[in-house]
Order: sequence, then structure tokens, then C-alpha cells
Amino acid sequence: QVQLVESGGGLVQPGGSLRLSCAVSGSIFSINAMGWHRQAPGKQRELVAAITSGGSTNYADSVKGRFTISRDNALNTVYLQMNSLKPEDTAVYYCSAAISTWNADAWSRRATRDYWGQGTQVTVSS
Repeated sequence: QVQLVESGGGLVQPGGSLRLSCAVSGSIFSINAMGWHRQAPGKQRELVAAITSGGSTNYADSVKGRFTISRDNALNTVYLQMNSLKPEDTAVYYCSAAISTWNADAWSRRATRDYWGQGTQVTVSS
């Protein structure tokens, strides 16, 4: 019932920029924290950036000063602006969101749980 759809990945040269978007749809009651994660080949998935419903943010040390996470609560969308990209930023990027959905049958909200997008490839190469 909930979908997270990412877009904006692609191939970019070192030093370039990309903007990722992740739109949430479905029977949503509320969206709490949202985040971006990445997984490079042979490595574990890692948190890149996160943002609370109130707009507080945190970043992995490796992307501080280069990446900016933001969200549009009216559109249920989270963004990741990536500048000064490096080859080591190459990975599949996933968005996540902590979402409470609406149970129309019970006329109540369900417990909050994490949902994930399908991932979008970002390749930084000359």
C-alpha cells in the first residue's frame, strides 16, 4: 500500500552534481524520519543522510559539506542534492521513510515501520 519511488540517478563526472528524489505514495497517516542510504559493490549499506519531520538533519562524515538532504512534506518527497561528487560516491542509493499508514477498516493508524525504495544507481566516473 506504500510505495517509495526514487529518481535522478545516473552517470556523472567527478566534481559534478546530481539530485535524487524519492516520492512516497499510498495510504499514509504520517511520515516521520526520512533518509538516504547507499550500498557500493562488496560493501554494507550505509546511512548517507537523514531528516526528521521537523527538518533536523544529520550526515555521514564522508558527505558533509557536499550533500544536502531536504524534504517537501506537502509532496511527501525527500531529496538529496549531491555536489562535488567523487568516484567513491558510486553506489546504489536507497531512500527510506518511517511511515504510519491509515487502517480505514479500523479507522485508526497502524504502527510506524520503515519502508524502502527500490534503489537508483549513481556512478561517478570520467
